[in-house]
This record gives sequence, structure tokens and C-alpha cells, in this order.
Amino acid sequence: MEKPADTAHPIHDLLKRRWSPRAFSDKPVEPETLCRLWEAARWAPSCFNDQPWYFLVATKQDRADYDRMLGCLNEGNAVWARHAPVLMISVARTTFQHDGGPNRHALHDVGQAVAGLTLQATALGLFVHQMAGFFPEKVRQAYAVPEGFEPVAAIALGYPGDPALLPEKLRQREVAPRSRRPLEDFVFSGQWGRTSPLVSRS
Repeated sequence: MEKPADTAHPIHDLLKRRWSPRAFSDKPVEPETLCRLWEAARWAPSCFNDQPWYFLVATKQDRADYDRMLGCLNEGNAVWARHAPVLMISVARTTFQHDGGPNRHALHDVGQAVAGLTLQATALGLFVHQMAGFFPEKVRQAYAVPEGFEPVAAIALGYPGDPALLPEKLRQREVAPRSRRPLEDFVFSGQWGRTSPLVSRS
């Protein structure tokens, strides 16, 4: 299912096509394809080139591990994410490697890595749905995540599936039009809340 963005200004087709479905096919994702996604994440920019991103991954080829990661999601996400063939948890190292100091940009940099992964996935016909609805402490315990590392987000990944298989409430959200705030709401100049004159109303 495709839901290209109805943009106010031209953007790259990959950005238009990227969205976060809940309906996934159970078609497996080949290891080589997954490596291409992590390679895209690998080349993300980061503060001091510190590369603070890590990924825990589970596929249905190892059902016990997959179920363990699924158990780290809240119920509202687990009900649909269980159809995705790949689950991941992004993790941030919260201190710099070069001096051990706190890295307040770590979550930002992990987000950039996942953004690269997501665009590469879109280019390959895959879709990514990132989730805040998971239990970081369950992840920490289940996977022995050490101190100094923070679980950031859960990720469902796979090929698109049939929205008709979703519960009705989720199906309605799946087929609803996409929307975003206009540029005027978040591009400021001079002071906070003052819309930049660079933003043209259309």
C-alpha cells in the first residue's frame, strides 16, 4: 500500500513515499537486504563522528528471540507489530568514546542513523514503523544492555501487507490521509514563534 505525501513543495520521491504502516506481510527479509539497511545507518552523521548507534534485531527465523523482543512492546503495538518479519530496538551510547563525557546529542544521532536506514528501506520496497510504545527496562533486562546505553525506540520492518487484516480501529488509521503541520508553524526567524519570511504561504 502506497501513501505518498501531498507536499506543499517538491521533495525527493523517497521522502514522499516513506510512511509508517502497521500492516506488514510475513514475507522474510533477506540478511543481505538487512545489511544494506544497517550500512545506510552506518554512514549517518554524528557528533565527533562518535557513531553512538546500536541495533538489537530479531527475526522470525529465531522464533524464541522474536517473541522475546515482541514481549518488550506495549500491547497496542504488539497486536500489529507481531506480523512484521523483523523487529529491532535502537540503542544509544550516552557517553563519548574519546573522553567519556556525556553525549547529549546521542539520541539525535541515533535518530539520524534510523532515518538513513528508513530511506534505504523505502528504496528497496520495505517499510519501517518506529515505536515509542515499548518498555526500555524490559529490553535492558532481556538483552543485558549495560549501563551507559539507552534503548531509544522499537522498530518494525518488512514488506507492506493487507490493511484489511488489521483490527478495525487500526485499519481506519492505516487508510486515513496523511497530514503534517505547515511550514509556518515551525520555521521561525528573529524570535521564537515568529514565522520566517523565507516561508511562503501557498
